Amino acid sequence: MPRFFSDHPPIDGELRITGDDAWHIARSLRLRLNDRLTVCCNRVDYSCTILSISDSEIRLRAESSSMSKEPSLRLTLYAALPKKDKLELVIMKATELGAERIVPVLTEFCALRLTGEQFAKKKQRLERIAYEAAKQSGRGIIPQISDIISLDEAVSEMRSMDLGIMLYEKGGVSLGSLGLAPGEEKSVGLLVGPEGGFSEREARLCQENGIKTVWLGPRILRCETAPIAAISILLFLNNDM
Repeated sequence: MPRFFSDHPPIDGELRITGDDAWHIARSLRLRLNDRLTVCCNRVDYSCTILSISDSEIRLRAESSSMSKEPSLRLTLYAALPKKDKLELVIMKATELGAERIVPVLTEFCALRLTGEQFAKKKQRLERIAYEAAKQSGRGIIPQISDIISLDEAVSEMRSMDLGIMLYEKGGVSLGSLGLAPGEEKSVGLLVGPEGGFSEREARLCQENGIKTVWLGPRILRCETAPIAAISILLFLNNDM
């Protein structure tokens, strides 16, 4: 069943979809009166029937509701800025897997150095990628795409979480040794480096602030592959997959 998001819950049993999504429903999907679709609002899925349809507005009747199936791990991915368009792939796959928030981080070995103004021009596209991935994968939320922050700021945020993890190619503990219990609700920060990895200073900074350094094994994964592998493992360990 087609899936869309709304910021507004039903009023008197009715929902409305406007803008690009309305055009997509009417023109691309070619839905008609009495066809059904799902609208998600604040982690609640509403099963709806179309009452009226136009290119600019879809009016719906919410017939039933249920809680969407979101992971119990509230995972924030801190991804060092990669080259080219790799961040788009990371955002797409992290959204599909269940990340709650994705934060681009500027580290020492980042080849791509964007200013806040330059990133702002890209952010709208990145948010659209997260939105489409959330629709496709049946998410109950659209992950937040944050502005670029420094590693120091990322470390400060991760200190307030239940668990902070840094993927480190030079060694560390396994993800399975972190003591995650199936179904346990925790806030987790996952920090992944750029193509050149982390400097020894950056690794020390994380370790000194209680962030666990984790090793994914003898094969060196690309910066766009490592977060996909780590998120998958974390959610599997927590019975969220």
